[in-house]
Amino acid sequence: MEQSDDVIEQTVNAGSELGYEPLDSPWWVVLLEGVFAIIVGLFLLYRPAVTTIFLIQILGIFWLAGGILSVLGAFIFSGNRLWKLLGGILSIIAGVVILTYPIYSPLVVLTLFVIFIGVWAIITGTVRLIGGLKGEGWGTGILGILTIILGLLLLTNTLAGALALPWVFGFFLILGGITAVIAGLRMRAL
Repeated sequence: MEQSDDVIEQTVNAGSELGYEPLDSPWWVVLLEGVFAIIVGLFLLYRPAVTTIFLIQILGIFWLAGGILSVLGAFIFSGNRLWKLLGGILSIIAGVVILTYPIYSPLVVLTLFVIFIGVWAIITGTVRLIGGLKGEGWGTGILGILTIILGLLLLTNTLAGALALPWVFGFFLILGGITAVIAGLRMRAL
């Protein structure tokens, strides 16, 4: 037992020497993140269209700025220039399109996100179903089937999924925000 404790202690010390420290946020940062998440979640629940348009516009600004920086980085720094340039150009195009069409772009972005979630659900469900059939248990197989059904529903009703997504995000932001506020207050108490 003593030898395994030494190994664990050496492993922990080696991680510290290499600079791998866990991120330690101050309590007030966690608290503010929680409050911000709750506010955004409430806006998504009560004003989903306006809030979604606003958030997608911010996304467009980030893509545009990130694309410009990526293109500049491709010319200034060596290494992966082609990928930086290609990624930067695509980000600039996406940012310009989102900012040019502020009413239509949220629906397109949300629809593409729903399609991505649907495809991901089908792949994940298939992996779980195969795992269930290979002996991981009926629960895994049933969860796989339900995940595949969810993915198929999202792919066949992308518009309904896109319209429901702001409420889903709002709900989860509020839950996550409440959790962060509680965690921040607990951190302060310690």
